Order: sequence, then structure tokens, then C-alpha cells
Amino acid sequence: MNRRVDVFIKNASQWQEEFELLREIALQSGLTEDLKWNHPCYTLENGNVFLIHGFKNYCAIAFFKGALMKDPEKILIQQTENVQSARQIRFTSLAEIKKMKKTIKSYMAEAIAIEKEGLKVEFKKTSELTIPADIEKALKKTPGLAAAFKKLTPGRQRAYVLHFTAAKQVKTMQARVERCAPMILKGKGLNEY
Repeated sequence: MNRRVDVFIKNASQWQEEFELLREIALQSGLTEDLKWNHPCYTLENGNVFLIHGFKNYCAIAFFKGALMKDPEKILIQQTENVQSARQIRFTSLAEIKKMKKTIKSYMAEAIAIEKEGLKVEFKKTSELTIPADIEKALKKTPGLAAAFKKLTPGRQRAYVLHFTAAKQVKTMQARVERCAPMILKGKGLNEY
């Protein structure tokens, strides 16, 4: 048990009981417990296997190589279309976690086996990045912005697309495109100033 995870759970404003039960199940897996990205993370020989995290409407176990898992119960969720490797099991109550305890353990065991085998997810090349139509439309609203976007390196394009698509509402996405327009026009990446 990692003391920093104790603090994380103690300070959680939501999902505290759910985090405690998920942690209990995770610790039975034999993995090393750590706190990464400010969330409980479980590793095998420094390789990230899964983490526990919470959102407004659900808490989840995120499997780093979930795309390689068999998912016989059809419960793994791809958080967004741009997430290539990770998959989540989402929960909305403590009772749901208790009911699924056996399934959760089997999914954790499969994730550990994948890590032990050294399997890797084959990522799409950045050149295969699909730019959603609503983002292309937003880029075309500003003269020269779509052309400047196409001149960016594939990695910079991907970072922007991920940032834009993370918005929950279209108007938020459009505001992000407008806010990033000056950087795109200068050929700069998302976090380059």
C-alpha cells in the first residue's frame, strides 16, 4: 500500500467508498501500487497496467493496454475515438463494483498477463489521424487557418485534435479552435509559446 494513495482516497470529494473497494481488489492482484498522474496506478516491473480514476458521473478502472484485452463481458469502453490503447470499466455505484468483483479480478488478471507477455498496442501513425468534420469546419472559419493547420507536423496536429475533441460541447470545441488559432497560424504546437 502506498501512503500517497491513502491521501488521494481521503481527499477525494467523490467516489471515496468506490475507490477504497477498487483499491482493495487491485491490491489483491500483486501489482505495485503507486500514485501517477494524481491517480492510484498499479504497475508490474515499472510497466503501467491499470489505474483508478473518477469523473463527475462515474469512476473507472483504466487498463493501459485495454485494446488488447478480449472483453468477453463487453464492458470495456474507449474513452474517446482518439484513445488508441487504454480502455475503461466504468462504475456508478459501490453496489455495481461489489456485483462485478469477480469480473474485475479476471480483467485485471488478463491485463497483467498482457504486460508479462510484453505485448504492445500497434498505434495508428499520426498521418492516419482523422480530423472530425466539425473541427475542419471550425478551422475553415478563420482565413488561412486550415492551410496553416495542414502545414503543422503530424504530432502537433494530433495534439490539437485531441485537445479540440476533448471538449464536451461543440461551442467549447469552437472556442478552443479560436483560442489556438494564433499559435496554429505561427506554426506552433499546443503548448509552445
